[in-house]
Amino acid sequence: MLTVKDVLDLAVVRAGAPEVLAGSSVLASPVRWVHVAELKSLAGLLEGGELVLTTGLAFEDSSAEAARYFGELAAAGAAGVVVEITAQRPQAEAALRQAAGEATLPVILLTRRIRFVEVTEVVHRMLVAGQLAQLERSRQVHEVFTMLSVENAPPEEIVARAAELIGSPVVLEDVAHLVLAFASAGVPASELLLGWAERSRLVHYREQTARAGDAGWLQTPVGLRGQRWGRLVVPAGSPTSGPAAADGDDAMVLERAGQALTINRMAERDQRELGHQARAGLLHELRRPGALEESEALARAAALGLSAAPVYLPVVFRLDRRPGEEPIEVQRRERALLDLLHSVLAAARVPALAASLQAGALGVLVAVPARQLEDPVLERLCGQLAEQTSVDWAVGVGRSRPDLLAAAAGLDEAAHVAESAAGLGSAAGSGSMAGTGSTAGPGGGRRFYRSADVRLRGLLSMLRDDPRAAAFAEAELAPISQDPEALDLLLRYVQSGGNKAQLARDGYFSRPTLYAKLAQLQDKLGVPLDDAESRTSLHVALLLHKLRG
Repeated sequence: MLTVKDVLDLAVVRAGAPEVLAGSSVLASPVRWVHVAELKSLAGLLEGGELVLTTGLAFEDSSAEAARYFGELAAAGAAGVVVEITAQRPQAEAALRQAAGEATLPVILLTRRIRFVEVTEVVHRMLVAGQLAQLERSRQVHEVFTMLSVENAPPEEIVARAAELIGSPVVLEDVAHLVLAFASAGVPASELLLGWAERSRLVHYREQTARAGDAGWLQTPVGLRGQRWGRLVVPAGSPTSGPAAADGDDAMVLERAGQALTINRMAERDQRELGHQARAGLLHELRRPGALEESEALARAAALGLSAAPVYLPVVFRLDRRPGEEPIEVQRRERALLDLLHSVLAAARVPALAASLQAGALGVLVAVPARQLEDPVLERLCGQLAEQTSVDWAVGVGRSRPDLLAAAAGLDEAAHVAESAAGLGSAAGSGSMAGTGSTAGPGGGRRFYRSADVRLRGLLSMLRDDPRAAAFAEAELAPISQDPEALDLLLRYVQSGGNKAQLARDGYFSRPTLYAKLAQLQDKLGVPLDDAESRTSLHVALLLHKLRG
């Protein structure tokens, strides 16, 4: 940008022996245009940023008129005024010097005659050349970041190019002031990021590209308006870097970098969303009887990454239920788990088709090379998921099938198992279960469950909050519900299958003592303990009682 000082340094102006009478501290004011005028008043004719060239005829020998003239120019936003007064006009020069003492804009005296037209030609040529250079620079920057957007470049590369074009460190942070990417531009990272969060909080967020904070950090928001997720910052006054340049070029580069980051995030989100929709659509079609032929199902699944395999394993992830949780929060946790699951599947190179089945449940069809590899594959996937998230879930596994459609139909069984396992109160699949084996007992923290693992206990876990089941358990156990000793004896008895001899041995009772206790228990309950159906009914009631706590 051309300044008043730049114009004074031109040879054509130096030929007039320029002398700065006022405004020496603001010679860096930008010059937008050069205007030659001899009118007494320029009010209403200037737009701001003009350098006025005059011979002083507007005020002649009057210092008062000169002061008025300079005041009008300052009010109109003029960059400065250059007055040519030769030795033949000593009174005009004296008036000029006197009025300049109160002027707030640069006032320059020329005591030698120069050609104003030559000054305007040179300055206007420089201004136009500068504008063309700025346009060319803008085009180059636009091309750089457009290409990065087209190539879906990662944030690190976009930030690095911005720092290269600006010549200063650039940092991308999120709304919590956590650094997502940075380019140090020669500044040691340990110094650039030293106390970053604390320093950044002192620089208030701006909705537009601007400088902020005492240090004058240049920043631009990243993300759609109303959905900002971060900002790009040129941190002036960082430990070893000097203040960032305060020109519009840096702001332009930073804005284009922010736009590229926004576009790439949107494209990535849209691409991910389209993938989710395609996989969910196919998964629901596979589960609908008669919707697809096996050959078409295999072809469409392969197109979405599920390659042909000897067997397919249906798996369902059921998120834990949190009291009072809003549906939108369930959806957010479900989507986070689905994204992580896709990442883990890709990293482990396990072909699979994963999508949302319903609120809080994810269905997965896993291609397994052989039946004996089912457990190792599941252990690896669940273990890696547990290491990368604190979200709690239960994993239900259906029976593997050689046909894809049959395996998809098994997702219902897997969903039932997952819901049953979740109801058992275990932390299956959660981070706290990392390292537990798949051979633990029901409720013992397995990473995944099959039908044989949940059975009756799993069914009852789903029914435990049903008022009818609660009423049944209370009616069966009402006579002894407040007697822990009687409840323990009944549990031991039904677990032994009604074998009194075994119960006596296991409980260290003598047979007469045991028979007496069982007779008392039977009298309290009012049902025959020797009857198989009675024992079954009491056993179910005891399991419900235990599940309800």
